[in-house]
This record gives sequence, structure tokens and C-alpha cells, in this order.
Amino acid sequence: MSQPPLSADMAAFVAASQAFATADPDIQAQRQAYTRLCAALAPADYQGLAVSDHRAGDVPLRLVAPRESTADRPALLYLHGGGWILGDLDSHGFLAARLARRLGLAVLLVDYRLAPEHPYPAALNDARQAWDWLQQHAPTLGLDPTRLAVAGDSAGGNLAAALCLALRQQGRAQPRAQALIYPALTARVLPSERRQAAAPLLSAADWRACLEVYLPRQAQRRESLALPLEAGDCSGLAPAFVAVARRDPLADHGRAYIAALRAGGTPGRLWQGAGLLHGALRAQGRRAEALREALERFLAGELGALPPADLAKDKKKPQPLETEEVQTP
Repeated sequence: MSQPPLSADMAAFVAASQAFATADPDIQAQRQAYTRLCAALAPADYQGLAVSDHRAGDVPLRLVAPRESTADRPALLYLHGGGWILGDLDSHGFLAARLARRLGLAVLLVDYRLAPEHPYPAALNDARQAWDWLQQHAPTLGLDPTRLAVAGDSAGGNLAAALCLALRQQGRAQPRAQALIYPALTARVLPSERRQAAAPLLSAADWRACLEVYLPRQAQRRESLALPLEAGDCSGLAPAFVAVARRDPLADHGRAYIAALRAGGTPGRLWQGAGLLHGALRAQGRRAEALREALERFLAGELGALPPADLAKDKKKPQPLETEEVQTP
């Protein structure tokens, strides 16, 4: 199926990203290339923020927060994307710094174990350990244990949703909210995977390669903690924000998750970015900025964080033409 040409900002993002691509199939070479891409396209700017490294058992963590001390700061556990194969504490520092600076949040980044060395459920187990650590240490860190949320993009969105399901299985309290950015949630071939099979930056073949590495056994792909759309019941989960990129093979994953949440009576918001590509969270331009601001508005509302004046002002305006929001009860 033919697709319209990319917008100028997305075409520039593709060109900038592909400049760091490597033909070397070695996993370490791929990770080094991704590290260079992240540092060049969206470097973390921690100036004026408090940054501290911690460990939850063997899981490295990084806490990014405003320097001002407080006894009740809301916090966000953030799980990075990268196909369960790439990413680390540095890859999404740009977003942690932005959320800390603009919303006054404390953001906990997680260096979870990666496939293929550590396939499922290693990454999820590390996410669960990080969540437990955040809850346990919230009071001593000046954080409000009743205002903790989880978020992630791509593979990290998968882990964020799976964490909510795991907590429900244990009969434990849900996070205050879950925010998923173009999440990977099912092995089923949904229509968007066919329509966007040749999408730049993440093709259907790329997605399937990540799936093979993280979930090498077919039986695992029927487990809801591996692929949350396998859950037959999505009731009792945290209120959700799900953002999808329309030029993305995984777009229907997010749409289906919102539908499943709605069927289970869980509040959710679907945000769709026309023309956006998978990975656009770190892109430049108004389309990617609209995505970041939509995420901020959701987190500000759910966590009781005071949004900056420009966000409060934007919330009263109609959404830009390249975005669409759908509220679900």
C-alpha cells in the first residue's frame, strides 16, 4: 500500500537516525550505534537538576529530580524503549530531565537487563524490582508514595503495562497512572502491521526480529505479562494514556489496548499522531513536540503536578491538526 510522503520534520528525523546506523550485526555494535544516536539527537541536559544513581538489588537506577527539597513530590518510574535489546540509563535521560524540569516530577530510570542475553522475563522482573524499590524508598527520598506512576515507550511501554498486570495479579495497589508511548503489546498481526510494514525506523520485519529475541519460545507469547494484550480482562488497572504514531506497524497495539481497558472499565486516553513515526519521542518539530506535551498534560493531571503556564494555556486550545485525542470513560 502506497503511503504519503513523510513530513519535513519526520524526514529529517529519519535521515538523522540513519546516519548512525551500522551494518554490523553484532549486538554490541548495534548498542554502541544506538548510544551515539541518543547522545546526538536528544542529549540529556541535567543542568539545575539533582541526579543520583542507586541500585535495586542488581538493577541500576538513576533518579532525576528538581533540586528543591520537598516531602511529597510525585514520581514516575520510566522504562526505556529499544526493542528489549537497546537502551540504558542514558538513552532516555533527555525525557527524564524534561519531565523533572517542566512538571516538578522525580523520574526514576531503570537499566533493566536486555535480550538476547536476558530474554523474558528478565526485563519485567527488573521493572518489578525497581517499582518495589521506588515504593520502599519514596518517603526517605521526599516522594509521595500515593503519587507514583509508570511510563515507557515501545518495549518500555510493554513493560509498563505488564507491571500493572503483575501488580494486579499480586493483589497490590496500582500505580496512580500508566503512560504508554507506541507500545508493543501483542504477537498477533494487526492491520497496522500490514499497512505500515515498510515504515521507516521500525518496519514489520524489525518488530518481528525484536519479538524473536525477547520471546524466543512461542508459548511465552500467550502470556499476558509478556504481551499484555493477551490479558482477557483489563479491569482494575491504572488509568492510562496511550500514544500511537500513525506511521508505525505497532499503532494498532495501542488502539487495541485502549479498547481493552475501556471494556474493563478502566479510564484511558488515546492520542494519535498523524505522520509520526515509531521513535519520534526524541524527534524535533511540532508533531513530536505535540506528543511530548500531551504526555505532560496527562501526567500533570493524574499526579497532581503543577503544569507550567504554557501547558495550562495550551490545554484550553484545540489540539493541532496533526493530532487526535479520544477520551474513554
